[in-house]
Amino acid sequence: MHSFLRFLFFLVIVRPLALIVIGLNVRHRARLPKAGPALIVANHNSHLDTLVLISLFPLHQLPHIRPVAAVDYFLRNRLLAWFALNVIGIVPLQREIKASAGDPLAAASAALQQGAILILFPEGSRGEPERLSRFKSGVAHLAKRHPQVPVVPIFLHGLGKSLPKGEALLVPFFCDVFVGETLPWNGDKQAWMSALDGAMQALASEGKFAVWE
Repeated sequence: MHSFLRFLFFLVIVRPLALIVIGLNVRHRARLPKAGPALIVANHNSHLDTLVLISLFPLHQLPHIRPVAAVDYFLRNRLLAWFALNVIGIVPLQREIKASAGDPLAAASAALQQGAILILFPEGSRGEPERLSRFKSGVAHLAKRHPQVPVVPIFLHGLGKSLPKGEALLVPFFCDVFVGETLPWNGDKQAWMSALDGAMQALASEGKFAVWE
């Protein structure tokens, strides 16, 4: 039942929203992973980011696409939590690291072991509209645990204008999606994070976008 609801939601609502209401210009689509396990790493400016990233993949891949999201955000509302877990298909992440809570990356790691295509936003929370923030190192720990899993950086531009943090009204702005080359794990966390940052900056500069104020 949950699989059917998820399929229906993305077919009837998300894909028309992404393709018609917003409009997507996807650069280097062929770089998207054809199967899991894989790790998609993207910047985060809007609630629309997750839906747009999932819409880039064929509908038959839906069961394998799992966005990682902070569990504390969805626990505020029981209905929202049910929808996030069963329709969006999130992998819950505990943002506050406590010894009693165990391994915060356990669920994400298990999903990769099961062949999922994980979507991760290393900025942590939605940042300022159209401004790239520093990535947190949790993504490097995940890459280190799964060095054979391809990590694909993706830069999103425009969604911070369509539905920025703190806004409830969607404004149809065109969205650009830049898919980067696979970034292999190099054995050194700091060097790998620098390489990831460089890859994202290169994708951001590819569009030659003016600074949005």
